[in-house]
Amino acid sequence: MSDAEHIRPLTALRFFAAMWVVLFHYWPALGLAGAPLAVAKGYLGVELFFILSGFILCHVYRSEVEGGRFAYGDFLWARLARIYPLHLATLVAMGLLAGAATAAGFAVDANILSWAALPANLLLLQAWGFAPVAGWNHPSWSISAEWFAYLTFPIFAWAALALRRRPGLAVVLAAAFLAGLYAAFEALTGKLLTLATIHWGALRIVPCFALGCALHSLWRAREAGGAAPALAGAWISGAGALVAALIGAPDTVIVLALGGLIFFLASAAKAGSQTLSHPFLIYLGEISYSIYMICVPWKIVFVNGMTSLLKLEDGHLPWPLWCIFLLGVIPLAALSYHLIEKPARERMKLWAKAWKSRAPSVAGA
Repeated sequence: MSDAEHIRPLTALRFFAAMWVVLFHYWPALGLAGAPLAVAKGYLGVELFFILSGFILCHVYRSEVEGGRFAYGDFLWARLARIYPLHLATLVAMGLLAGAATAAGFAVDANILSWAALPANLLLLQAWGFAPVAGWNHPSWSISAEWFAYLTFPIFAWAALALRRRPGLAVVLAAAFLAGLYAAFEALTGKLLTLATIHWGALRIVPCFALGCALHSLWRAREAGGAAPALAGAWISGAGALVAALIGAPDTVIVLALGGLIFFLASAAKAGSQTLSHPFLIYLGEISYSIYMICVPWKIVFVNGMTSLLKLEDGHLPWPLWCIFLLGVIPLAALSYHLIEKPARERMKLWAKAWKSRAPSVAGA
């Protein structure tokens, strides 16, 4: 089994993380008294993304760091190609939507078209405390946090390498760091770090990304065992995260259980399991970034459109219409992926190759 196939289940897992976040955002449109706790904890889907990012980036780049072949500029360009085109497209789309709604006489949240927040959003600095309000396409705050992790990735990679002979200790230290930071942040601010967005969002990714890097070290160090024990570990971790969410357990417990789910799914794949490796699930995982980035623009268009068309009270959707609303984000994300995200990413990669091919002749001249 190739290295790429080892993480196929983790690609599929991204879809479930994205839909967990979508449920969190879309549930209020039903107008019910309260969301089930498992849905109310949907903001932790972002933590799942963050841990996955640390794990997968170490999987792809750690050998290069270890062998002294890591090209920081190439790495950053590749990551920018992954996230920026769709970020820019959704930012422009939100601006156009808000502008059109304002021109048509509809009330629009002033923060959406916050010109003061635009520079930070364009520079991916909105989760670093540089945006005065949560403007434009708000979910992009987590992309800003990811950009922070990309910029500092060598630090995470070197820390993982320093403990490569003791990967179990690395996981314990990362888990302790996560729990300690969560507790310290709440004690100092009175708020949960797992709810931070434009304020402290860049800090929010740090413990999860570190945990993902540490889990990868442990996964890499362990020989492939039986698939059945690893799958049992994945089921226990996943069920543990769900039960913890249902009973309102601290976010620390849920996030650590999600880390266990990632580790055991990767271990099961390493042992030859095909769980979560169906091509359709892999495809859904590949469009998960588009799902995440268009979920709020789609919510604004659909809910406001249906409210106006059907004269719905307070924008609350009946169940059948809400299901169409929820599932509709998937085909729209597929369009976004094929029309914007994937071709723009490939174009940026071609630019990089063209620049490299011209570099020797420029230097020789």
